[in-house]
Amino acid sequence: MVIHADKTFDSHFPVTGEVLSSYPISADSDVQEAVAAARKVAPQWQGLGFDGRRKILLAWSKLLINRIDECAELISRETGKPTSDAKLEATLAIGHLAWAARNAREVMRKQYRKPGLLMANMSATVERSPVGVVGVIGPWNYPIFTPMGSISYALAAGNTVVFKPSEYTPGVGVWLSKTFAEVAPSHDIFRVVTGLGDTGRALCESGVNKLAFTGSTRTAKVVAATCAKTMTPVVLECGGKDPVIIAADANIAKAAEFTLWSAMSNAGQTCIGAERVYVHEKVADKFIETIVEMGKKIKPGAPGVGNYGPATMPKQLDVIDAHIHDAIARGGQALLGGVDSVKRPYVEPVIIVNVPEDSLAMQEETFGPTIIINRVVDMAQAISLSNASRYGLGASVWSGTQGPKIASQLECGMVAINSTISFAAVASVPFGGVKDSGYGRIHGPEGLLEFTYPRTVVRARFQLPVSFTSFGRNAFADRLIVGLVKFLHGRSIG
Repeated sequence: MVIHADKTFDSHFPVTGEVLSSYPISADSDVQEAVAAARKVAPQWQGLGFDGRRKILLAWSKLLINRIDECAELISRETGKPTSDAKLEATLAIGHLAWAARNAREVMRKQYRKPGLLMANMSATVERSPVGVVGVIGPWNYPIFTPMGSISYALAAGNTVVFKPSEYTPGVGVWLSKTFAEVAPSHDIFRVVTGLGDTGRALCESGVNKLAFTGSTRTAKVVAATCAKTMTPVVLECGGKDPVIIAADANIAKAAEFTLWSAMSNAGQTCIGAERVYVHEKVADKFIETIVEMGKKIKPGAPGVGNYGPATMPKQLDVIDAHIHDAIARGGQALLGGVDSVKRPYVEPVIIVNVPEDSLAMQEETFGPTIIINRVVDMAQAISLSNASRYGLGASVWSGTQGPKIASQLECGMVAINSTISFAAVASVPFGGVKDSGYGRIHGPEGLLEFTYPRTVVRARFQLPVSFTSFGRNAFADRLIVGLVKFLHGRSIG
């Protein structure tokens, strides 16, 4: 791949701003070349069949496991997160890769459908075929786990992939492509293009057969509009304003512990992290007291020092600061941290209670180590307030007996009961949201099928004496088909 080497950008260590490395800015021609190369080797990758792809993807999985310390160190340097968190992220990503490789055949197997009495002479089947070349645009907050949720499933389904990592974490993407090349028959099966926003735009316009994007809702709308010009279908995994519901019969200690981690880990830079809590008024005082005491024991810092790291994207600090100030100005009470908690490049833990529902901190994604806690009189109010959001990604419910009932009424793509973000770690279930949190799914059988298209094949096993699809159709045939339809579908059901 020919790169315009005179055009580069730098990746930085968020803790100090130190330049880690320089990467080429892939121009439109570079992206087009990568997509063309991926398209050229697509028949070879598909021709390997499920067994051949499974063998290669599992070999890649094994290689990643053996080099997980190297991977975690790179993630930690580019994001600033603790190496332990980076290792957990990499481990979950590898788990998804292995699941996709092992289950693609069963999920994509040919299905036989009943043709019905009217078409009883037909054999009806549905096949699944890979779409071709899949473009993936990844985020910086989880630079291996999130994009691999698309890359792994797209590859396992028989597609080739061109991946554009975030400009904040390009090294992770380049490392992934290099490790894949060590086990794959051609490095063109999985290509990486680095660059800034314009490179992502070029990938949207490149003619890939499908594009998977993870990022903000604002950017997702631009991506969708750009892809629409070439009728390129998209999978969009966008932001969230995930609620936590605490019922009166919840395990308060566990609910507080897990909610704090969900809100604060990765410096709050988690699209499925807790951002707002609705706690039953009967247990609100106990929950608030517990989570505040736990929050006092954590702090931000460099890898190996803090419980979580800095803001990976510096401009997000302005958003976090604005949300904190607005929440307190609107009457919220800061029980931990407050208006002075943003201390670049870090944000100290912030817990605020009694914040109006129409405040910025309750309506917009904060993406920082903050949590808002409001009391509710019952679970009906908690559900109503949880759903009164333009987002619908994930949620957590804490209750001894009401968990499934509450979960079934939430307008979101995923719910964890008496746990937090556990749905992201279960490879067999789909991941994605509704409303402004996006559409389409990664992970699980749905994630494999997302990168395929169905092909219907109907075959005549024998010819009927009366032809319905012919200019020779006569009056008897017309009466027969109408009579059959009335018999099969015209009867009323009591």
